[in-house]
Amino acid sequence: MKSVKQLILLSILMLISSMSVLGQNALIRGNVYDKESGEPVSFANVYLEGTSKGTNTNLDGFYTLTDIVPGNYTVIATFIGYDTARVEVKLTKNDIEYTSLYISESSVNIGVVDISASRQTDRTEVKISQVSVSPRQIKALPSVGGEADIAQYLQVIPGVISTGDQGGQLYIRGGSPVQNKILLDGLTIHNPFHSIGFFSVFETELIKNVDVLTGGFGAEYGGRISAIVDIQTRDGNKVRHGGFASVSPFAVKAMVEGPISKFKEGGGSSSFVISTKKSLIDRTSKNLYSYAAQNDSIGLPFSFQDIYAKMAFKSANGSAFNIFGFKFEDSFDDPSLATIEWDNVGVGANFNLIPATSNIIMSGAIGFSNYDLGFVQDQTNDRSSAIRELGANIDFTFFGNNNEFSYGIDLRSIRTDFNFVNPFKQRLEQRQSTTEISGYLKYRQILGNLIIEPSLRLMYYASQSTFSPEPRLGVKYNINDKLRFKFAGGLYSQNLLSTSNERDVVNLFNGFLSGPTSQVTGLNGEPIDNKLQTSRHLVGGFEIDATKNLQFNIEAYLKEFPRLITINRNKLTQSEADYIEEEGEAYGIDLSAKYENRRMYVWATYSYGFVNRFDGEQTYPTIFDRRHNVNFLTTYNLDDDATWQASVRWNFGSGFPFTKTQGFYNYQSFLEGLGTPYTTANPEEIGILYSEDRNDGRLPYYHRLDISLTKKFEFTKYFGLEIVASVTNAYNRDNIFYFDRVEYDRVDQLPTIPSLAVKAKF
Repeated sequence: MKSVKQLILLSILMLISSMSVLGQNALIRGNVYDKESGEPVSFANVYLEGTSKGTNTNLDGFYTLTDIVPGNYTVIATFIGYDTARVEVKLTKNDIEYTSLYISESSVNIGVVDISASRQTDRTEVKISQVSVSPRQIKALPSVGGEADIAQYLQVIPGVISTGDQGGQLYIRGGSPVQNKILLDGLTIHNPFHSIGFFSVFETELIKNVDVLTGGFGAEYGGRISAIVDIQTRDGNKVRHGGFASVSPFAVKAMVEGPISKFKEGGGSSSFVISTKKSLIDRTSKNLYSYAAQNDSIGLPFSFQDIYAKMAFKSANGSAFNIFGFKFEDSFDDPSLATIEWDNVGVGANFNLIPATSNIIMSGAIGFSNYDLGFVQDQTNDRSSAIRELGANIDFTFFGNNNEFSYGIDLRSIRTDFNFVNPFKQRLEQRQSTTEISGYLKYRQILGNLIIEPSLRLMYYASQSTFSPEPRLGVKYNINDKLRFKFAGGLYSQNLLSTSNERDVVNLFNGFLSGPTSQVTGLNGEPIDNKLQTSRHLVGGFEIDATKNLQFNIEAYLKEFPRLITINRNKLTQSEADYIEEEGEAYGIDLSAKYENRRMYVWATYSYGFVNRFDGEQTYPTIFDRRHNVNFLTTYNLDDDATWQASVRWNFGSGFPFTKTQGFYNYQSFLEGLGTPYTTANPEEIGILYSEDRNDGRLPYYHRLDISLTKKFEFTKYFGLEIVASVTNAYNRDNIFYFDRVEYDRVDQLPTIPSLAVKAKF
């Protein structure tokens, strides 16, 4: 507690210091916009002519120049591919001037270049274990079914493991799916991936940016112990109405957007966008793919339907307010396995407020989401789960001279409703409402070549009556212009747990429970009082700018999980605890290389990792403990105008662990007690004797090649056609999905799947 108090005191002193500096001189802030479309220009260079004062715009095109001596200045904005913009300003003492700049695309087409400005942010921000993904990068991936999707791109990020094409889940540096927080415009999305693992609920054409934080993240994020995926959507078109419609063997999609009040230079604007998609693969697969036609005439039994809508309002001084809502539906219907249905509904609003006379930026969000899941395998093995979350947060940011201070508060009201029958006919139920209250402080200071980011998050979990102080630290040192060292570490906690089990044949039932109020059996077999799940992160590495276009990243990491709470799936009697405690660790090294120029994009990654758990009796590898994982992705524009584009992705992974089978037996539940006629009664089902050593076997190695070819036609300035031909699993590798132990039958993941998609943009 002493170290926590010292960190709070240090943060307060830093805030006072930065505010006192700001009070002595003037400040300029504003936005940089595309003059024609009204879209913000991210990572543009903004500086005062004839001075050393300069900065880059953020993702929203916003910039701040601080500690400026009063006088007359010229503010200049530049960005590759755009003409330079200039604005004259006159500053007085303590002046706060808002100045927007509007830049136009250059008349000389020098190609699409996205890397120069982002390299500058690498030198001024810690950004450890953080990968920022743009729509351009998502579309660079060979499109499964002709449809680019963030679910496919996440799988090529180092440290991210996917367990399958059908019902596959994402595991990030040793964390299970429930330990990863997925955010959509600030609203938590539970289980955002569809039953067929190629697709998420997020529309690629609407994504503005995706930040994937695989570990060591700062105190602005909380409530999860492994990773964060933060997705932000763009606004609708502020100038004209338009959209697209597309069709492929997998899905049909459409989007419309346009202005409510048109963008004008120096004024405000408002816009809307609506997108929808519906799967077709459950209907088309039996006719198009022989594999699906042979699958007991059910084809590929996956179906989904999504709709998302957003209205955005921008003021003349850069303040913004957005309202959005969504409804995502999904189902898996295989009579031989199970019927699973779920839906996700939510509505939210977020804002960014820039007061005219104060050096403070306020932002926040409020929203409600509801996730319902039902699973029916037979009349005696049904499961259901629901989680409803109402959340609100507000954040404040101060900008100083080479420093930045932010703080905020977050309130969450969560209700979970869970019902489950285990293989031993024991019913587990939980209905619980809880509240999470948290706040954070974060400070960033640039001291020459050194950047430090101390932060602190304070979490309170009402259902556990537990307070969790979580100090965190990020550091980067610019050794020279091309080599940077970085480090991060911190404490993390969460109250949510999942019911997923490694022995489910199709791992689609992802039920959610808030932290248990009933008994939890600890590692020593005795009940425990502290039921909060926790982790500790340590990450260190280097960034290397080998050339202007080639960058390497090396990171070693350690995640310790001192306490994990899992549902007791082997509960035999009502007297046994519903939950048990485990502990674990994940460690490894991630390597990546990225090469970009105007015609080519190459992304190569290698991960070497270990993920173990201890259940009180033995240490064992988890089912997602993939020792080696390699991804190679390349996209090449075949012509100068990028109307022809070829993409290739190859993935290689070592085999996942599994528990070996020792034998079989006739299972009787003895529902009639000692009077059960077990010597004459027919067995209710076949029981399986598993190896005493959990996950002591390894599946075969996995590898797959995906390719795609895209042709774009531009008939007018606003109307065009895009045709994508793709092949998934091009050399038809037999990658195992699961093994039916009772039937002694191997089931593989998807074979070679060719597809053709057509998209019309207007």
